[in-house]
Amino acid sequence: QVQLVESGGGLVQPGGSLRLSCATSGRILSINEMGWYRQAPGKGRELVAVISRGGDINYGDSVKGRFAISREYGKVILQMTSLKPEDTAVYFCCAQVVGGTFWGQGTQVTVSS
Repeated sequence: QVQLVESGGGLVQPGGSLRLSCATSGRILSINEMGWYRQAPGKGRELVAVISRGGDINYGDSVKGRFAISREYGKVILQMTSLKPEDTAVYFCCAQVVGGTFWGQGTQVTVSS
């Protein structure tokens, strides 16, 4: 089992920045890929960014050049810059292990003036 707890969401103006953090506990050494997905009201869950154990990174097209993901032992960070209203969503942290994926409870990010 892996437990994930997100933090850092909130309200920010367009053009602003936020930093999301996801702390893991449990079987940390079993984690392969970690990352972030988001879900806006009325829409499906969308890839934001994922990073493998070896450091390979994949970004969603809508966030390339604005968001940066990083990983250290037991934690994954999402640095978000140049935020837009369309970035408003609940952001979920995830951790992939052999046989399945674990999810956090989500943190709300709202971009509005």
